[in-house]
Amino acid sequence: MIDYMQFCTVARGAEVLGELWTPLVVRELLCGSCRFNEIHRGVPRMSATLLTQRLRKLEAIGVLERVRAGKSWEYHLTPAGEELRPIVVAIGNWGARWIGSRLRREQLDAGFLMWDIRRFARIDEFPAGRTVVHFRFRDAPVAERSWWLVVEHGSADLCRDDPGHEVTVVVDSTVRSLTEIWTGDSDPKQEIGAGLLVVQGAGRQGQSLWRWLGRSMFAPARVAMRDAAA
Repeated sequence: MIDYMQFCTVARGAEVLGELWTPLVVRELLCGSCRFNEIHRGVPRMSATLLTQRLRKLEAIGVLERVRAGKSWEYHLTPAGEELRPIVVAIGNWGARWIGSRLRREQLDAGFLMWDIRRFARIDEFPAGRTVVHFRFRDAPVAERSWWLVVEHGSADLCRDDPGHEVTVVVDSTVRSLTEIWTGDSDPKQEIGAGLLVVQGAGRQGQSLWRWLGRSMFAPARVAMRDAAA
């Protein structure tokens, strides 16, 4: 536990938000995750025990409330938690502008990338009916090499196992290549030209796909910074 031993509210606020993983747990709640397993999918390298501890602390200080939902529980931000939204977004945009990707190999995570793509996919941009995008990562661990994004009836579902539907688009990529497109550090044309990305379907070079998927919520800040530096 962090304790700066100061009355300053910057110190006291940092004692809460400065704890390991806490800002990312808040990020997941702000992005709409409300069940334990949903939150955990957004922080897959955090232990379930530590996540439970962080959720209990955030509940104790009034950042979130735990609500019964059938036989399980949901976690919802209180007004105090919602006030953290501009703070978390500002941190993300600052990181996008001034840090960029600069990703080490161990920071690449196909599972988190796919979870982020699933929750920010532009559902309204997808064609009517069912659309199935099969993502294949050449360099991911075997268990994370194939993913299926299934969009229909106004919602998106992410599958680790083949759902058995006809595939609309196939995306073959390295984890870094798709991650840098998603974060705004690169673009599809550049990655295709380098032979790190192949898209089959969704128009020439997958033009429709990128309209459907969009990018990370922090990508615009990164793209703007790249353009300014060009």
